[in-house]
Formats: sequence, C-alpha cells, structure tokens
Amino acid sequence: MSEPLFRTPKGTHDVLPQDHQYMTYIKKAVRHRARQAGYKRIDTPMFESRGVFERGIGEHTDIVEKELFTVTGKKDNEGKAAEFALRPEFTAGICRAYVEHGMQQLPQPVELYSIGQCFRYDRPQKGRYRQFHQIDLEVIGLKDPSLDAQLIYVVTKILNDVRILDRLTLQINNIGTAENRQAYVAALKDFFIGKERNLPEEDARRLQTNPLRLLDSKNGDTQVLVRNAPKLEQFLSGESKQFHETLLEYLDELGVRYVPNPGLVRGLDYYNQTVFELWDQSTGAQNAVGGGGRYDGLIELLGGKPTPGVGFAGGMERMIWHMKEAGVRVPDKDQVDVFVAQLGPEAKKKCLALVSELREKGVHTLGALGEASLKSQMRLADKFQAKYALLLGKMEVKEGTIILRDMQAGKQKQIKYGQAIPQVIKLLGEKNLDTYVLRDQIGEVDED
Repeated sequence: MSEPLFRTPKGTHDVLPQDHQYMTYIKKAVRHRARQAGYKRIDTPMFESRGVFERGIGEHTDIVEKELFTVTGKKDNEGKAAEFALRPEFTAGICRAYVEHGMQQLPQPVELYSIGQCFRYDRPQKGRYRQFHQIDLEVIGLKDPSLDAQLIYVVTKILNDVRILDRLTLQINNIGTAENRQAYVAALKDFFIGKERNLPEEDARRLQTNPLRLLDSKNGDTQVLVRNAPKLEQFLSGESKQFHETLLEYLDELGVRYVPNPGLVRGLDYYNQTVFELWDQSTGAQNAVGGGGRYDGLIELLGGKPTPGVGFAGGMERMIWHMKEAGVRVPDKDQVDVFVAQLGPEAKKKCLALVSELREKGVHTLGALGEASLKSQMRLADKFQAKYALLLGKMEVKEGTIILRDMQAGKQKQIKYGQAIPQVIKLLGEKNLDTYVLRDQIGEVDED
C-alpha cells in the first residue's frame, strides 16, 4: 500500500464507521435518559467570542492559557479584528445562550443537553485529542442539592446503559463559595512562602495565577508539600458543609456509590460548591470519562442576573475506550442484508428497480454494481458479509425468475421474480426491517 499524501492533523482522528456504531449507541443512551429527566437539546456555535471563555472559564486556567484554538476575524473599518475561539467545552456557550435568549423567563430550572465536538490545542495524550466529542448536561435556574443529586444520577444511568459504570468511581467534593476559596487561597499562598523553589516551573506559575490547581498537581514534590498545606475543608462555611452533607444523603437515597475526595477541585474558575469526576477504577484520574459541578456565578460573569447552575461534561472517545476495554459490543445496524448480482444490460436495468424497492421496504441492499462476472460479484457479496444474494442473468430475465442464495448455508433456489421481495422479507423477519416514518405527535424519528 502506497504512503498517503496527507494525514490527519496532529491530535485529530477520523471517526471510522466501526467507531460511529459506538458513538450512535452513546448518543441514544444520552437522549433517552435526558428526555426522561426533562432535558431539551441545544446546539451552540463551534466558535464564540474569545471573551465568553476568558470570562467564563477564567483567564488563568489551562484551557484559556494553553488550549484555546483562536480564530481572528476580518478587520473592520477601524482596523480592529474580532477575536474568536473554537469551543473547548459547552457550559460557557450554553450559559451565554441562556442570557442572550432570555431563558430566565422560562419555567426554572432550564434543563439542556448537547452532543458535539470541542477543541483544545494543548499537547495530545493517550485518549485525549485536539478535536474530540463531548456529551453535556446542564441544569440552570435553581440551587438545590437535590438538583445536583438528580444530575449525577442521570449521568450514572447513562454510563450504566453503555455498560462502563462498574469500571468507574464517582469522586466528589465541595469547594465552597468564592469567599471560602479566597480565604483558602490566601492561606495557601502564605504556606508556600519560601517554598517556591521546591515547585516545578508550572506549579510555581500556578501558585501565582490559580493556586487551587496545586491540589491536583501530578508532580511528586508538589504533592508532598500539599499534604502538609492547609486543607480547603477547613475554610468551608457552615452553609457549604450542610449543602454537601444533604447532597450525599440524597445520593445515598438514590443508591449512587461515591468516594469523598477532599483534594478534588476541577480546573475551571466557574465552579463552586459541588464538584465531581468519574475516574477509572484502576488508573484514577488518568482515564476519567468526565466530570462537572455547580457554577452559581457563571451567568452573572457573562452579563446575566445571578443565576445558579450545575452541569456535567463527558468525553465520548474516553467512553468508547472504556467500552472496548470492557468488551462491550454494540448493535451493528450497517450490515448488508441482501446483495443483488446481475449479468447483462437487461438484468442490470431490472436489478436497479429491485434494489430500490428492497431499500424502500427496509432491507439493507447493495448490488447492480459494475460489469464484473457473477463469480466476482458473489465474492464481493462475501466480502460485504451479505446474508442473502439475489442473482439475475440473461436466462432469468427471459424466464421471469431469479436465484435466491443463502450465503451462510451456501444453498440456493430459483423462484419467480415477483416472489423475490416477499421471500427476502420473510427470511429477514418484519421486525428486523429498517423502516421509519416521519410522524407528528404520534411518534418520532430516532435521529443520529
């Protein structure tokens, strides 16, 4: 095989048909559970004003400092160009949409979900891409620990549906209010006075810009220092502690298993109170599938009135990796049911109509391809793993017959041409036909 002229850019990947089967399976689970819980789907633009993410996520977070894909628009009459960024996550854009479209006038809370692509520029790692797919759930407009519990419960049901929940542990913490964290950050900075030289360059920078990120540093020297540093829980208000205790009681009531993790902080500025992540049981945070938490100050930062919210985002590529590791097999709805082989111009003409009618009946059908011999076409039918083949040659056209072949059994029989479609449908079974009808109110199309 010759070397390809072009390859995918670094940190990106093609989602091939076999992986789309997993993607579709995850999407169906998300839609099913989201609809059960009253969520409505929203899609925001793939790029936003850079300020949406700088204000929402935080200027000194890793995402904004290292991971934003920025796009510069055309210059206006004054020589200024708009600064855009490809979305690195959904929450900030969804909250911008909430403010822009006056969703505070809707019954609260507003429950929204998204499925789509996000972009982060930082160095690609195993299972982490520069262009990737996320699922996202948001509950905006009310503050109540029962909403946090219900969101987490929906997430666990989705992960259970795709059969990877038992590979994960729910890590959970409460990081208090912004005021709680300000007091803690001041104490943390005091503790590290004179110890900066023991920190690696990146953690020394974090100490100045975003000290909370020291708590989840992967550096061994930093971890040793953090173990002796003041603890965030010492600075939590009574209200924050009560909120968290109530949330854990609700999770217990729902039968959701969790691991209290006082060191869990999450990397985005907008979080407060509840934070949670779903970690790989064997490798911890390294193969986490996602996480989320409460962001009661975010909508105000984006120009709205003070509005509480809580959300979750999960990486679909990570979920697929876990599914494959767990040996999860998903339904293959792209299989070929029937291959129609033909020989001669008259046979080909009749086969085109036959192929089209089979498809209309819900039979996955390939055929009437090229000018190859019947033998070559049957080899092709084998490669496509077709269940049945229909063979039409010059003699069959004259006689008004067609040959029906069971590809697995290797047996065939000659039948009347008009019996081909009823016979195929009988063999496949009505319930296995791939049909849909656009309906209004009565039902719905199962979209991709």
